This record gives sequence, C-alpha cells and structure tokens, in this order.
Amino acid sequence: MNHIAKIASKLPEYGLDAMLITSSSGERYALGFHGEGLLLVSRDGAHYTTDGRYIEAAQEQITHAQVSLVTAGSGHLAQARAYLEEKGLHNVGFESGEMTVDAHRRYTQELPCILTPAQTLLDDLRASKDEEEQAIMRRAQEITDEAFKAILNFIRPGLTEREIAARLVYELMRHGGEQVSFDPIVAAGPNGSRPHAVPGDQVVDTGMFITMDFGCKVQGYCSDMTRTVALGQPTQEMEEVYAAVLSAQKAGINAARGGVTGQEVDEAARRCLREAGYGEYFTHSFGHSLGLDIHESPNAAPSEQRILPVGAVISAEPGVYLPGRFGVRIEDVLILTENGCEDITRSPKDLIVL
Repeated sequence: MNHIAKIASKLPEYGLDAMLITSSSGERYALGFHGEGLLLVSRDGAHYTTDGRYIEAAQEQITHAQVSLVTAGSGHLAQARAYLEEKGLHNVGFESGEMTVDAHRRYTQELPCILTPAQTLLDDLRASKDEEEQAIMRRAQEITDEAFKAILNFIRPGLTEREIAARLVYELMRHGGEQVSFDPIVAAGPNGSRPHAVPGDQVVDTGMFITMDFGCKVQGYCSDMTRTVALGQPTQEMEEVYAAVLSAQKAGINAARGGVTGQEVDEAARRCLREAGYGEYFTHSFGHSLGLDIHESPNAAPSEQRILPVGAVISAEPGVYLPGRFGVRIEDVLILTENGCEDITRSPKDLIVL
C-alpha cells in the first residue's frame, strides 16, 4: 500500500514542487513502510532515504519511490539536497504540524529550497480512508473485540488495574496486534471518574464499575474501544448512568455520516445526556478521527465546524463521570458513508455484569 500518487496529485493545488515527509505516520501513509527515513515526493517521482537497519526491507517493500542508503559521508539531507538540485525543485511543502523548530532550522539551512507549511495537504488526504485502509482497520477492530472477550474471562475480585491492563496488552498481541495503539486505560470504582486514568494499584472489587479503553495497531493503523463493565450487581444509579451513556452513543451514531460537521454529531449525543440530567458530567468530545495516529482530524467535537468526509473513521465515545464515585464510557469505531456509518466494533454494548 502506498499513497505517493495521491500526494503528488495534490502538489499543484498547493503550488508546491514537492512534499518533504519526515514523520513516522506521514512516511507510513505515503509508502506503506516505516524506516525512520526521509521522503521527498515530487510531481513526477519520489526519493526515499533510510539507513542500514531498514534498507533491505525498504528495497523489498517500496515500489513507487527511489530508495537510497544513507552513509556517514552521504546523509539524509545531503541526498535530499542532491535530489532537489537534480530535479530543479524550489517550493517544497513540509509537515508543519510535526516538525520541530530545531529540525526546521536545520532543513532551512541545508536544503536549497523554500520550505512551505503544508500539513493540511496530508491531513486532508488522511482524513478519508480508502478501501484498503478501511480493511486494515476492520482487522484491528476484530483483534480488539477478541481481546475484550478474553479479558472478561480474566477479571475477578482482587486483581489490580495494572494487572488487567497488562493482560489486555497480552491479549491484543496474542490475537494478532503488532503493538498497542496507546497505553491501555483501566479505571476501577472511583478512578472511573477520570477519563484518562492511569492504571495503578487500585484493587477491583464487587460493586465497582471497571472502564477499559484499549486498542492495537495492524500495519500501522489503530483500533480503539472502550467498555465499562460491572463487577457484581450494580446499583440502580449505576444502571441509570450506563443506560444514559448508551442512549447518547446511539444518538451520536445515528447522526454520524459523511457531509455533516463534527459539531452536529457531538450535539446529538450531548443533547441526549443533557436531557437525562448528566450534561455537565460529559467532559470531552463525542469522538475523534483515527488511523495511523490514534488522534487525527477532523473530530466529532463541540467546536468542530469542519465537514466530516465520506471515508472518515471516527470514534464514538460519550461518557459520564461523577467525581470521586464512578464513570461510564462506551466507545465504538465508525466508518462514515454518504448515508450514515458502519460501526466496525462488534463487542456487545448492553451492560455486562461479571
């Protein structure tokens, strides 16, 4: 998989002769390969440099770019400079949202070109996933569903959040994940009111909610999922909060489609929680785009005025967090279509009591 042609086709629209790609996710998107290298995409070609750790794999896997080995005497920037001079490339876009100030200073000093901020070129392309990307993300979600099924058989009173988190990582890898999308969140009892709680020594016990947020990567693409389960019989209040969050998620999913703004999708879920009396306890957005990075754009958020494109992959994760008591979050992943969305998360969402 590669997107060299898509990037090249966008260069005239941005008035660019070439695009400089240096981030790991940008490199993976463009080439379908990651080797800590430097990529230049011009209107009629591409040049990629990497070192001896990756050169053999790069030469085998990369078919739409010239691949060169960097050495002590011929580094990334020296080879990039030679390519720019050979092709007569002057206006070069760069990943302005990814490059550090120090890196920009170094590239400006050593490359014979004008570096033009062009983060939106890649962001706009990556916002809509093609069929191959969608297929990979479906596989990543399948693995995440399998890990959830396995963790339900593992959880029991007396375990710590950290032990459950470690087991989640194991199950994700055991079922085919290449690495985790992010460090898992496991929050039990009162820790559940913290949306991004860090798993610690909190022991899970009967009467607690346990919120688990986790995912894996397949070919660089992320999955993401959250489920809140009850260990032992929950209270009536816990059941009511769970039902409210589930209703809000369904409302947001029903509103999600290509061609609407992220604000519209978020509001559909937020309205549901306001009407249930929990609006003030929904403290984050309904969802975010994901792909090669776990957080991409555009988002399904209160301030998001951008249109969600067909092919966008977004999370659907409303939550209610009662400080110091408990929290509930339910998260699926959606692929947006012209007429709605496809929910690619298959795990059950009705409250599970262990």
